Amino acid sequence: MRNKSNKHLGIEIDPELHAKLKYIAKYEGRSINAQVLYLVRQCIKEYETFEGKIIIEEE
Repeated sequence: MRNKSNKHLGIEIDPELHAKLKYIAKYEGRSINAQVLYLVRQCIKEYETFEGKIIIEEE
């Protein structure tokens, strides 16, 4: 079930990049969406390892 508090992010990618992402996602047993979320989390984890924890201020 979807979490209604989650934010939606729409992106456009070229067909070749989409096909390659789909291939990797299938190989790793994920949907394309789950693969993108995994990669985003990995990017944030790597950033925080080198630059420190990102503090999000309440808006």
